[in-house]
Amino acid sequence: MKSFLKFLGWLLLVTLITLYTFRTPDTDPKAMIAKYGAAPSKFLKLPDGLVVHMRDEGPRDAPVLLLLHGSNADLHTWTPWVDALKDRYRVIRIDQIGHGLTGTDPRGDYSPAGFANRLAQVVDALGLQKFALGGNSMGGGVAIRYALDHPGRLTALVLVDAAGAPVTEPVKGNIGFKLARMPGVNLIAKQVTPRWMIEKSLRQTVANQAVVTDAMVDRYWELLRFPGNRAATFTRMALPRVPYSQQQFASLKLPVLVMWGEQDALIPLSSGKLMASLIPGATLIAYPGIGHIPMEEAAQRSAGDLVGWLAAHGVPGKPG
Repeated sequence: MKSFLKFLGWLLLVTLITLYTFRTPDTDPKAMIAKYGAAPSKFLKLPDGLVVHMRDEGPRDAPVLLLLHGSNADLHTWTPWVDALKDRYRVIRIDQIGHGLTGTDPRGDYSPAGFANRLAQVVDALGLQKFALGGNSMGGGVAIRYALDHPGRLTALVLVDAAGAPVTEPVKGNIGFKLARMPGVNLIAKQVTPRWMIEKSLRQTVANQAVVTDAMVDRYWELLRFPGNRAATFTRMALPRVPYSQQQFASLKLPVLVMWGEQDALIPLSSGKLMASLIPGATLIAYPGIGHIPMEEAAQRSAGDLVGWLAAHGVPGKPG
């Protein structure tokens, strides 16, 4: 018993030394807003006080495309698409709850339904009647949830390496997500989040390494440490991951585009193929040599594919 208590004492001491030596504190909110929330950013206040960071660009009379980022990303991940699309479409993107400059959710609900409910509030606050909805990774899973709950609001659904389908083969994953799901270790990670770990996670996420710049790593690292975002991440990661059912996928009666990087190490292409096969009439486009974020890794090609697909499915943009 004494040996066990001694071991616990040493473990506690090592933990405290680690936290003291390597702790990475939260970033300063004002500095982050100045750096990542300048024009054309806007901050939308919802009825319960949550302030959502968003950008709304393009002609107001153009068809609307609303975009949802993935886990631990932020609205800036869509910048290459926005640059390619904003002359033809009104493109709206948001920092989802627990991410970016939006920060924590007062309700603490980080389930797919909780994310979709927040999206519904944003849609209502903006007065959107009909729009196309796109999402990457976790954002794709949220987009599916919204489509199931509000089928009459959407003109099209775009799923980019989206969560929500069963994963039927082993995946490599990345170091950040693995640590976030490890009991005990994740408690330390709430205070110790080194920059090198963020860079390694990003490099394990993409196949096109050229997109991982110093600015990209800094953005992910700094916004993950925006006050409350780390705690929200671990709360979300602790929730069970339940794929949508075959019946739910079959109930999606609208144009659906499934876009996937063939080298995705987080959600394999086999899941994308399964998703597309379960959604009636869905179109699948796969990108050789591309990983988990095609909208950044193959920006021009994927944006061009999207424009052509939207036009072919009744959502043409304004003439250029």
